[in-house]
Order: sequence, then structure tokens, then C-alpha cells
Amino acid sequence: MVCSWDFSLPRGLFFILLLQVSMWGSDSFLVIGPSEPIVAMLGGDTVLPCSVSPAMNLETMELWWFRSKPSEPVYVYRDGVEQPGEQMVDFKGRAELLKDYINEGKVAVRIHNLRVSDNGMYKCFFKKGSYYEEASLELKVIGLGSGPHTFMVGPEDEGIRLKCTGKGWFPQPEVQWKDARGEKIPSLSEDETQDDDGLFQIEASVIVRDSSQSEVSCSMKNPFFGQEQVETIFIPDWRKAEIYADWRKEQFKAMAVTLDPNTAHRNLSLSENGKSFTENVPPNGDTPALQDQGASEDILNVLGQECPSAGRHYWEVEVKAKTDDGSGTKWALGVCSKTAWRKGWFVESPEKKFWVVMYKEGKVSVPASHKESLSLRQLPRRIGVFLDWDAKQVSFYNMIDGSHIHSFTGIPIHEPLYPYFSLRGAGTSLTICLDSDHTETRPDSSSKPLVTHSNRCDLSVPQEALSLLPP
Repeated sequence: MVCSWDFSLPRGLFFILLLQVSMWGSDSFLVIGPSEPIVAMLGGDTVLPCSVSPAMNLETMELWWFRSKPSEPVYVYRDGVEQPGEQMVDFKGRAELLKDYINEGKVAVRIHNLRVSDNGMYKCFFKKGSYYEEASLELKVIGLGSGPHTFMVGPEDEGIRLKCTGKGWFPQPEVQWKDARGEKIPSLSEDETQDDDGLFQIEASVIVRDSSQSEVSCSMKNPFFGQEQVETIFIPDWRKAEIYADWRKEQFKAMAVTLDPNTAHRNLSLSENGKSFTENVPPNGDTPALQDQGASEDILNVLGQECPSAGRHYWEVEVKAKTDDGSGTKWALGVCSKTAWRKGWFVESPEKKFWVVMYKEGKVSVPASHKESLSLRQLPRRIGVFLDWDAKQVSFYNMIDGSHIHSFTGIPIHEPLYPYFSLRGAGTSLTICLDSDHTETRPDSSSKPLVTHSNRCDLSVPQEALSLLPP
């Protein structure tokens, strides 16, 4: 009896094996890309690798990396050399071929200086003769921005409103508030915008109504990378916080700002002690007519002599207008960079290195690409400027009722910042207040008897506010 092996196979499987044998015997191949998304940091470099199976020398092949379609080439390799003329403008000078293992069927394209626009899907396309294959790759660009920066806005709806801001994130981060026990607090609102580079700016708010809460944290987390940044804010005595911004004074150092006459516009009149200034009135006593800022009129401005370089500092400024509603007056105060242009007419905006709040025609606003009017409970007469150098933040508070006016966060501090003031309107003055109510005596410059200079501001507090203060 003769024994024999049974080589019978299902008909379908037989033809599949026959097709594969035929394929490997020709110029056919498979292109293989990463099975998981490639995660890379914004501004850094990354590699988009592809290989072929079976392994073979790729030097004579045509190799393409492109976005969603071949008309968007990232890198093209043909006839053994790069083809820069066929490359997208966005990738010129940023993409290069890594071919150390090209004879083993392994190549990659490195992209330098990653941008938000690089995020998304790619394909690598390999062609040999008339045969070609492709594989897909996914690149996730991650931007871990600044922040979160958390601060108290003020009393609202039987509680205290807190705000958390961050900028420079991609993709949009997840924002989460938590109390001291780690319990989640839902956000009251979340607003996000994207700048010209595609990066997200986030602003989230919450109202804390539990007076036993002494601290609250805000976190921002990248949903893909999982990295989280957290900042905790300590809430002061609630009764005190409901009236004043004094809780910030406890965390900031008072800075005795003195106006620098060498930086003052010729049409400003500074007091002898350098704490107050007004606009010069023409000899005939006429009040100069206000024009739109776009007209050819100078911005009458002056800087403070002091230039903090670290830590937390604050100063207060009192505005005294000729009329109760401040009509016929405009002013601005805050900080500006040392190199900000301050001659003639200019725009007092963050883009021009000014971080200020300004007043005109009965409205307090924030200068930006589009001027944003602020909704305030009352027109501020005494304003606190709080500069947190390390947190890169400037905040403004109404020092009469303690309400928050505005905050600039993520200030690009690369050079000295100086207290900044501008004013137009006869009969209106800006006065820098001292932290304590006293007078200063110093010799006058002309060898005359000692001259007493008052530095006092009107520090009176409404009676209804006094009744709410803790004993």
C-alpha cells in the first residue's frame, strides 16, 4: 500500500496564494506607514517614515510625500535627486529626505519647525515602473501654551467670579475647575478664539458661591498629549473681597512711581513732585477740541521713572475730570515697553507694546485690533495697576468698589516695562497715589526754603461700603 500526502486546498485560498506568489515574483510591493499617529511638538521637528515590503533598494524609485492629494506635495524624489520645483511653498526649506537605509527599503521625510498648519493626514506614494502603492500617515501637532492664569474678577450673583485664561494652545485644551477637595466645578462660560497662527486662546469663568471655599484650581490639558498645567488661586476673606481689591495689595508690593520729565510730551505740565500732570492750556484759555485718534494729533504721554524687572508690583492712579461724566477728556494708563514708539500720533495697543485701559466719550475700553468697550458698574475714579512680572500679567481694578476692570495675560516680556500715562482734556489731571496718606517734604531745586508737596489722593470710601467691612 502506498501512502500519499493530501495537498488539496479550498479553491479560493489556492488562487490567493497563487496571486501572492505572482506578485512577489514581479516588481510589486507594499508601502507601510506607522500604525499610530505621530505626535510632535509645535516648533520642533518630526519624521514621517515609510518602508516597503518585501525590502528592496528604493534609489531608482519615484518617492512622494503629500497631503490629502498629489497636488499638495511635501517632498518629491525622482531619478535619484530631490525635485524642489514640485514642492509646496509651505514646505520649501523645511522638508528633507532621510535615506541612510534607502537600499533596505526604509526612508523618511523630516519636517523642521512644525506649524499648526502641518497638523493632519499625509500619504507616502512610491512608484516603480508602472506599479505604485501608497500608505497613509497621521501627524498630530501639539502646542502647550501659556497659562493657565487665574484671577478674581469680583463679586457676582451672590458669589465671586473667577477667570482662567491661556493662550498659544493647539489643539483646543480641556479646561477644568476643581475645589480644594479635588471636586470638579463646572465652568460658567468658556470662550475660545484662534489667532493668525491657528493657536487657541481660552477664557473660562466660574462663580464660587460657597464661602467656605478658600482655594480653587484651574487646569488646562492637551486632549491628545495628556500633559496638564494647573494654577491655584487662594480666595481672600469673602467680605473683604466683595468690596475691595485690597486682597491683591497683600500679594503685591506698592511701587512709588514718579513721572519722568525727560519722557513727557511738551504739552503736558508735571507737578513739582512728579506725582501729577495735566494738559497745558493755551494762553487764551480755550480748550483744545478733541479729534478722532486717527487724525494727526499727538498723544500727550509720559512714563514713570521706575522699571520693575521681577516680582509683583502695583500703583494707584486717581483721575480728576473737569466734569462728572468726563466729557471732553480722554486718557490711558498702564504699562508700555521701553522701545514702544511714543512720538506724534500712535496706537496704544498690545500690538504696539502698550498694555493699557483707556477712556474716551464716557466709555472705558481696551485698545486692540478692534477696540473693546468694557461693561463696568461705574466709571473708575481711582485705578489700581497690578503688574505680575513672573506671570506676565497686568490687571486693572477699580480701587473704590474693588471690581475688576481688565487683565492682559501672556505679555511677551522681553525688555523693560515702564508705567505709562496719556491725557488730553483741559481741566483733567492724573495723580499717582501713595499707598499711605501723607505729605512728602524735600528741598526745592532752587535753594529756597523747604517746599511741602502733597501726594495725597482722595481715599474716601462710601459709607455703605464701610458697613460691610469685617470689624
